[in-house]
Amino acid sequence: MTAPGWYIGLMTGTVLDGEIDIAFLKTDGERILEFGPAAIIPYPDDVRRLITEAVTAAQGWNFDGPEPAIFAVAEHALTGAQAQAVIATADSHAFKFDDITAVGFHGQTVLHRPPTAGQTGRTRQLGDGGLMAAMIGRPVVFDFRSADVAAGGHGAPLCPSYHAALLKRAGMDESVAVLNLGGVGNITWQGKDGRLIGFDTGPANAPIDDWVRRHNAGTMDNGGRIAANGTVDHTRLTGLMAKPYFSTLPPKSLDRNDFSFSMADGLSLSDGAALLTALAAAGVARALDMLPTQVERLIVCGGGRHNPTLMKAITAATGVTTDPAESVGWRSDAVEAECFAYLAARHMAGLPVSHPQTTGAPAPMPAGRLAAPDPSARLAGSGDST
Repeated sequence: MTAPGWYIGLMTGTVLDGEIDIAFLKTDGERILEFGPAAIIPYPDDVRRLITEAVTAAQGWNFDGPEPAIFAVAEHALTGAQAQAVIATADSHAFKFDDITAVGFHGQTVLHRPPTAGQTGRTRQLGDGGLMAAMIGRPVVFDFRSADVAAGGHGAPLCPSYHAALLKRAGMDESVAVLNLGGVGNITWQGKDGRLIGFDTGPANAPIDDWVRRHNAGTMDNGGRIAANGTVDHTRLTGLMAKPYFSTLPPKSLDRNDFSFSMADGLSLSDGAALLTALAAAGVARALDMLPTQVERLIVCGGGRHNPTLMKAITAATGVTTDPAESVGWRSDAVEAECFAYLAARHMAGLPVSHPQTTGAPAPMPAGRLAAPDPSARLAGSGDST
């Protein structure tokens, strides 16, 4: 067991909400010892636009030919914005950078293609670990998914290792699973024997948000009010649930655009939101059917837990107790950022992050690459005691 230290985790999700999640965590890569500061910091408008343009360009590129030029521009901009967010958060809490062992920098996923029969997958996250290390003067662990994908895994989900640590810390058994509702949903379950299972349940917030944006009704279904005023087209829902993804056994993963808002085309704003919300819930129910034992309680993380219509739909579809992460003392808005702090610690300790029954890797594998710092190049105002 390695000595515990403070790690910083950074995450921006596929929901494209234009925010940087940041969290400080004290850990040795196995135990969660202490929760430090956490914050949600908006990207500058110009950086947000660059990320959106990069995600759009990625769809046209689809791993064919040279990368779009916008990738390099967006990567540099988002890396700088996240480095500034780290420095600002450390400064506001008088946290000394010399006390930070490493930063876990996930970057921004712009495109993800899972493996298929006879063909390895592809995944691309924008994030320059070397630039981040130079800017903050601390080691940075980044590019968490590529090695797993190259070995034949999906490269996702990566949070099960951290979810399992949270469950263990809370003294919860195999009757409890963790559900994360981001752009895509994913679930984590751990058995009494230590077996860890995690996979994407299906679409979650991304198609709902995109549907609302398409109708110029906001950036999301705030409070689930739009869907609550709609009626679910159950015939269409049944057809969507017949798609192969939902019957495919794990391990499995999704890109945010594998299930798009166009699934609701032809419906009114409210009926379309109701359908996409019901689909997210039905995907969770199908996922529970694939677990080895019956789950009695879901602890829900991610932005989707703020949507009461979605939460009620999940409870109705699954028949299990569905509780937001705050109900067990977790910082739900910080869980994914905490996860990448934890995964950075596991990298530094040489511990596995992905497993055959989470990402489909051939064996338990470590994750990430390490960028060495350049202390002389650290930005001013970085929480030092000098």
